[in-house]
Amino acid sequence: MLGGCASAPGGGAPRDPAQHDGPGSDPPADVDRLPDAEPRVEAVRPGGANKPYQALGRDYVPLPADSALVERGLASWYGRKFHGRPTASGERYDMYAMTAAHPTLPIPSYARIRNPANGREIVVRVNDRGPFHPGRIVDLSYAAAAKLGVLRGVAPVELQRITWDEIRTGSWRREPAPAVATTVPADAVVPVSTASATPPAEPAAAGFWVQIGAFREASGAASLQRRVAVEIEAMAAQLATVADASLFRVQVGPYPSRDEAAQAAARIRAAFGIVPLIMEKAAPR
Repeated sequence: MLGGCASAPGGGAPRDPAQHDGPGSDPPADVDRLPDAEPRVEAVRPGGANKPYQALGRDYVPLPADSALVERGLASWYGRKFHGRPTASGERYDMYAMTAAHPTLPIPSYARIRNPANGREIVVRVNDRGPFHPGRIVDLSYAAAAKLGVLRGVAPVELQRITWDEIRTGSWRREPAPAVATTVPADAVVPVSTASATPPAEPAAAGFWVQIGAFREASGAASLQRRVAVEIEAMAAQLATVADASLFRVQVGPYPSRDEAAQAAARIRAAFGIVPLIMEKAAPR
């Protein structure tokens, strides 16, 4: 497994990203079911882990105390080789706690991290610095990586810092996602408005469809479908999940022309950083 985190400020020299890592010899049972970190307002002190620093030849400037941040990139994780060692915050690293390292988030911070491949989300406490590889945005503890489903290596994630205002108001909490149908006949659609019930098996309408994502698990498709419906309300009524033998495909449409589908694809790409696929479905003969 890939370690790659480093605690340059306050935690000694950057850790060797080439070292192999892994779980401990006797990890807790159900480590992937540990509760998330519980956000609370903690003072962010200047200096120490929050002062500018250099790692692997690059300069880093930590963000101001209560900065908002949303980013997409790769996540890695670190485990037993660093278990018990000081983090950038001065705390001891606990691979079985829901923590993470980030190059520039204020320390301490809380962040919500989502794995778009399976729809899982976790909340972690950021108390360390790293990773310092191009494209990587966060280094997770072993427990956090297990719960997010990224223990096999580096994986794309979405990260959002939880601000003090969101903690004070409790708005950071999210309602449990509604249940979704997990078995849908091939070529059937699940409208977003009825995603919590088993829909009739109707063929997808003819026209141009914009495919946003494809998932092996229905929960991943349902999560993306909800996000698009919330952030681009005009598309909510056109969203559907198309299921075949192996994948759940989130699509929006139909559009009467490829140009209109391309405009929708451009809007989705601008909002989510996703590169959609435009597909044409012919009318049945």
